[in-house]
Amino acid sequence: MNFSFEWDTNKAKINLKKHQISFEEGKTIFADPFLITTLDEEHSDKEERFISIGTSTKQRILLVIHLEKIDFTDNIVIRIISCRKATSTERKIYEENK
Repeated sequence: MNFSFEWDTNKAKINLKKHQISFEEGKTIFADPFLITTLDEEHSDKEERFISIGTSTKQRILLVIHLEKIDFTDNIVIRIISCRKATSTERKIYEENK
């Protein structure tokens, strides 16, 4: 199964200004073999949101909030909502699960 990525360009600009992390970099964590993904139960009332923590190609541990859907060709489409550096607590969780 293949992955593709999408996002709102205005949201990406706001995120870059706020967190200094681009969605382009954020999408690279999905190639991390140690990626951790969990359901974001607190924010999944209307749609299932996920939280993923992984290492980017710039060797930074990032947290990405995203949606997942299957397109008409059975590929997974990941819509990035937010991306930032992981907190120390989040990094610890990631490191303990490697």
